[in-house]
Amino acid sequence: MKMIKFPNPFSHNHPPVQDVNVLLEQRSTLGQRVADWVVIAIGSWGFILGQSALLVVWILLNVLALAHHWDPYPFILMNLFLSLQAAYTAPIIMMSQNRQNQRDRLEAHNDYLVNQKAEIEVRAIMDHLAAQDQALQEIYRLVAKLQGNETEDD
Repeated sequence: MKMIKFPNPFSHNHPPVQDVNVLLEQRSTLGQRVADWVVIAIGSWGFILGQSALLVVWILLNVLALAHHWDPYPFILMNLFLSLQAAYTAPIIMMSQNRQNQRDRLEAHNDYLVNQKAEIEVRAIMDHLAAQDQALQEIYRLVAKLQGNETEDD
């Protein structure tokens, strides 16, 4: 009788998959966390509605002011404040986007590592299935031989 050789059991000797969110949180600096917080706050409906309300109040107080116009039409002081806000907001948004790009690169690398591990495990499964196919063929041949349906030559 022919002995079937099964592959050795697959050993899982790879490091565990790491959570990219946890890695980034551990590596983030105070400035990066502040930039992310600013982007979240500025990119919200609450900020847009609050800033719109503030601008409407500013304009109304300066147009309808009974005592003192601190920023008369064309509201140069308000434009200065909005320009300053834009001047600081744009680089902060870019910092947050750079951090998001870093996260995306880490996520892509993590996916690549997971895919490599999966490919190795799929190969091990396929080797084991091929060995099982050979064992089943040998069992079938032996059963057929016992039933007298096969000659010794097959």
